[in-house]
Amino acid sequence: MPQFLVAGYLPDNFDPSLVDEATGRNIHALNKEMEAAGVMKFACGLGSAKSLRAQTDGEVLITDGPYLETKEHIGGFWILECADMDQAVAWARKGVAATRGQVEVREIFFVPSTD
Repeated sequence: MPQFLVAGYLPDNFDPSLVDEATGRNIHALNKEMEAAGVMKFACGLGSAKSLRAQTDGEVLITDGPYLETKEHIGGFWILECADMDQAVAWARKGVAATRGQVEVREIFFVPSTD
């Protein structure tokens, strides 16, 4: 069965101290619902990051920050196993409601194929 990445995005100026208890409860309730439905393979929030970029001289530039050139960054994600993209999007809608934010859904491709 296909797997999907559902990535939750946060604005650059996100302040975790402003997240209320209701949002945390909603996210945990959604995680439990996904587990009960048998679709969740993995879920987590993400902390600070380093960005790495290849340079023309062959070196690698390492900078602080969870983003390359963007106004938002991934704050957490779910790996879901769903029948198709439509089912993954249905779960992602619940993710938007729980996090009060925005999410992106992408199918995960395995190399070599798991088929």
